[in-house]
Amino acid sequence: MFSKTKALLPLSLFLAAIFALFEKGNYFSAWLSAALIFFFGISALFALWSWTGKSRKLLLIIALALLFRLVAGVVLETFLPINGYQDSEQQQAGYVFYDAYRRDTAAYDLAQSDAPLLSAFSKSENTDQYGGLLTLSAGVYRYLSPDAHRPLLIVLIAAFAAALGIPFLWMAAKELGGEKFALPAALIFALYPESILMGSSQMREPFLISLVALVSWAFLNLEKSRKAALWALGFGFLAILLISPAIAIFSLIFLSVYKLILDERKKISLKQIAFVLLFLLLAFFFLSSALSSTKLTANSPFGTVLEWTRRAVQWDTYQLERGSGWVQKLFSEMPAALHVPFATSYGLVQPVLPAAIIEPTTIIWKILGILRALGWYLLAPLLLYGFFALPKLDSTQARRIWTWFGLACWFWIILASLRAGGDQWDNPRYRVIFLALEALFAARAWITFREQKDAWLPRILTVEVIFLAFFTQWYASRYYVRFGTLSFGSMVAWILSISIFVILGGIIQDKKKQL
Repeated sequence: MFSKTKALLPLSLFLAAIFALFEKGNYFSAWLSAALIFFFGISALFALWSWTGKSRKLLLIIALALLFRLVAGVVLETFLPINGYQDSEQQQAGYVFYDAYRRDTAAYDLAQSDAPLLSAFSKSENTDQYGGLLTLSAGVYRYLSPDAHRPLLIVLIAAFAAALGIPFLWMAAKELGGEKFALPAALIFALYPESILMGSSQMREPFLISLVALVSWAFLNLEKSRKAALWALGFGFLAILLISPAIAIFSLIFLSVYKLILDERKKISLKQIAFVLLFLLLAFFFLSSALSSTKLTANSPFGTVLEWTRRAVQWDTYQLERGSGWVQKLFSEMPAALHVPFATSYGLVQPVLPAAIIEPTTIIWKILGILRALGWYLLAPLLLYGFFALPKLDSTQARRIWTWFGLACWFWIILASLRAGGDQWDNPRYRVIFLALEALFAARAWITFREQKDAWLPRILTVEVIFLAFFTQWYASRYYVRFGTLSFGSMVAWILSISIFVILGGIIQDKKKQL
């Protein structure tokens, strides 16, 4: 233990010395607070890496994940005031997200006041819907940075939080398919661009992403390491509950159904049923309590959640329409009943890669947009292909398990799109919360493709290329006159027609091979 400390302490002090150069306020104070976080963070990562079996590949993945998030955080805070939009308050302060700016500013104000930290959970604090991250941030500023507001300290904690989920995802993947399965799953989980952006910002998503990975591992290992798994489940669900009760509800539902599939021949005990119901009721209570700060007419927790969700969907759809002239034109030409389905469908393709490439903006936003879009347009085909790969799995139970993984992934993706109403920022960040499930399902699809050389992944990629080609032309025609204009309806018709031709051609080709 002492020898490990002797190695980790100098590394932590050195990294903190570099990191503190970019922080605000007194350098020595910044160095001390950063060194403390670096030491505990690196020690935790080293302990988890040792627990997993000390794979060098995993060590490299963890190191890259942490490095990318820290570098991104420093670059964004440094260059957003220079290359961001001058009329944006949060960008001039070095924040990508307005939510992060409001919550982080409120956290520092709370830290500087005489109010208790737990007042972050009160309804008067409307900068954090649930209060958990506001409390954590305020505690960091009060005890580690009382002399200056250092937003990069929260970025440092978020980066470590994101990296700490990788070992648990690795072990969960090994439980499901061995190390050959764990490697692609961990790579997706650690290096997915949207996750890197979240882990380099003062957002709640990096914490939720890793906590979902933690409870997933714990649930998969209930039989092998019952005591450790139960502690991990308890801590994980409690932490998720404090940050976002809605995520706790979805996680519990997913894992409960998974348990039913896994133990299809066993009886579910009354104790297990009672625990699930009690936790769901508790989560609904926390969620409805947090949402009741808005003006709602519902009288029950369940009614509060439903009413808030309905209003949120309507509001986000309205925001989409208000913010885009061509959406207003499309809405005027279609029945009102199709507005929400359209906004949901539009959200599924966000961030739109052709838009990220073509739309004029500053360099920093151009790079961010392209990287985020590339990540989604590489991951989405694997998530779709995963269903085509299911029949190739050996056992019936394996097919049931991975079918549930796929359905859960896409249910959440569609639900996130419904909630975000086509917004190019909210859709990806809601979607990435369950990156652990998406990485596992995508990795399963990739392994199957590598082993079977199935034709359906190339076909799905062909359909995606068709979509991107037409949308590139459409966006180019909006900004450059020399490109011929194609109406939105005509473009969609062409995309659907050619895509159907590709899919039907693939089905006919497969039928011929079976004859």
